Amino acid sequence: MAERLHDDFLHFRAAGMSLVLDCTGEVLPRVVHWGADLGDLSGEALACLVLADAAQIMSCSLDEPVPVSVLPQLSAGWLGTPGLTGHRDGEDFSPAFAVRSVRPEAGDGPVAHRLAVDAVDERADLALTLEIEVTGSGLVRQRATLTNTGERPYTLDGLLLTLPVPGQATELLDLTGRHLRERAPQRHEFTLGTHLRENWRGRTGIDATLVHVAGESGFGFRTGEVWGLHVAWSGNHRSLAERTPAGVRLLGGGESLLPGEVRLATGRSYTSPWIYGSYGSGLDELAGRFHGYLRSRAHHPRSPRPVTLNTWEAVYFRHDQDKLKALADAAAEVGAERFVLDDGWFQGRRDDTAGLGDWYVDKDVWPDGLHPLVDHVHALGMQFGLWFEPEMVNPDSDLARAHPEWIMATGGRTPPAARHQQVLDLGHPEAYAYLLQRLDSLVTEYGIGYIKWDHNRDLVEAGHGPRGTAGVHAQTAAVYRLIDELRARHPELEIESCSSGGGRIDLGILERTDRVWTSDCIDALERQQIQRWTGLLLPPELLGSHVASPVAHTTGRSHTLDFRAATALFGHFGIEWDLTVASPAERARLAEWVAAYKRLRPLLHTGTVVRADHHDPALWLHGVVAPDRSRAVYALVQTATSVQSPPGRVRLPGLDPDALYRLAPLAPGNRPEGPTGFALPWWRGDGVELPGHVLTTTGVQAPAQYPERAVLVEARRI
Repeated sequence: MAERLHDDFLHFRAAGMSLVLDCTGEVLPRVVHWGADLGDLSGEALACLVLADAAQIMSCSLDEPVPVSVLPQLSAGWLGTPGLTGHRDGEDFSPAFAVRSVRPEAGDGPVAHRLAVDAVDERADLALTLEIEVTGSGLVRQRATLTNTGERPYTLDGLLLTLPVPGQATELLDLTGRHLRERAPQRHEFTLGTHLRENWRGRTGIDATLVHVAGESGFGFRTGEVWGLHVAWSGNHRSLAERTPAGVRLLGGGESLLPGEVRLATGRSYTSPWIYGSYGSGLDELAGRFHGYLRSRAHHPRSPRPVTLNTWEAVYFRHDQDKLKALADAAAEVGAERFVLDDGWFQGRRDDTAGLGDWYVDKDVWPDGLHPLVDHVHALGMQFGLWFEPEMVNPDSDLARAHPEWIMATGGRTPPAARHQQVLDLGHPEAYAYLLQRLDSLVTEYGIGYIKWDHNRDLVEAGHGPRGTAGVHAQTAAVYRLIDELRARHPELEIESCSSGGGRIDLGILERTDRVWTSDCIDALERQQIQRWTGLLLPPELLGSHVASPVAHTTGRSHTLDFRAATALFGHFGIEWDLTVASPAERARLAEWVAAYKRLRPLLHTGTVVRADHHDPALWLHGVVAPDRSRAVYALVQTATSVQSPPGRVRLPGLDPDALYRLAPLAPGNRPEGPTGFALPWWRGDGVELPGHVLTTTGVQAPAQYPERAVLVEARRI
């Protein structure tokens, strides 16, 4: 037995959060406390904390306490969802890991503390390494590596890592949704049993819960203790909230494996996705820990997020050089900095029924290639971007006809089609090499600075040939490798993760991409909710948010330009609109919003996101406060008509309580449109001067607005 050099109890602290681990004996680490900072505690105090946490032995239970480790074990007496499921031809189904070493280490970069734990089950011939980290922003993340040390293969069915939550976590929040309406919240009591969110779509999923939250009853954005879990994986996955009659409550997550996907030969290993946990006093603090971690990464986007015009809703498949050059001219006129050519540029692609996979410029539409358009865009001072959907293929394509064996399938049948397409099996080395070559060639030839990387269907019966074995795990890993290799060859290239809109949003894909397309729905009212809840995980600069046409093509709803632009402002701002048919007045007004975004993005993309817990569900307030709290910008959004008129006071969260601020309307969002001609008194002139604690505690009167309108206010420290 290797010598164990460690403290029995470990206390990791960061950004107002404490994680206390019990590492005594040979049992895997147990979390004694995950939550609010406990301050400096001596070794003796930590031992007393562990003793105070130990439960009594009750009737009709095991004769010894059941230790619930971060990987719960049946062998230890845990009868909830097991942490590890697998077998060796039916044997070794219940491993009993004994810890051999515990190695606390100093962190670096975004990680403040690290812990590595090595354990073995000599009878089952399995070795386990647990990695537990605490980031500088106070996130807890963990993953596990399982290695087969035996002579026979080991079939892994599942690996689940957990974090406990205390008894006051009596309510659950998770997210669901569908295409064009992602990120819909649902709340319910944390009852006995298991609340499981399992995804078998082969991608993160439009209906996925980005963060699975447990919290005090009635918790909000600014109130109530909350604990949340995120699975950083872009394929099949699961998260659960589990409560037992013995008083255990926990959150857990991991990859969901199809039968036979992970079969470990001698010496082979499986590493789970990172599982992230975030604690906060209110959802804003929980979200802020994710935002802080993402912003601390060395590869997080640092340059100002460019105003992006995407061509999809302007031209769809109707590609015409003169039309697109005119659109680029209009984009440059209003201040766009990036021009992205969407679907329809490649061979045989006149609609969505054909051509996908044939990644060659269509000579019928582009006889001189894309060079005339690319050169025109570059001459206007804009970056050029291009749309791809590398992982999919139309059966009506030269690629599918030449290589039908590259299509994911099983059982000797073709899976049901979606959007007239099938999935290209990147587990085939030749298919992978083809995609890498075509992407690399096009990026090189045209000096492409940005890729919109789309993924428009779920993976149904995703079998890997020639035997049709389950292939989602290998497909997800191959996509990661493909993006990593492409970016290694083109270090300045930026990539957007788009998947039927918000169908692939997770911290796995975001380790290698620069933003997400939040939804295919750009209806500003729908986007208010979609962006609000996607923000639980991602900061504004990673959320693609565009100004759409006056009539949203996904809902048929009309909105004012100011409402559309005020909604897009709190993200990575862009345009999805045929500006060649916009009036001069519309272009001029849009240019004002573009200029405002450019002025405000240093604040919006570095500050703390805040949202008010307002009593009226028809009036939302959200904003961004500068890191030093010297300045803040808020949006007052009237989502619907209210039973109250005038709307009353709103509180402005996040300000320094001891500082004096001037609060005033902020152009161009300073024009309330409402049911009265009488101006709000404080809205006139230079605004009002009030201490931060007054603005946060008492607030100010909100202007009366028509529904589906928004205005901006700014607070500046005096």
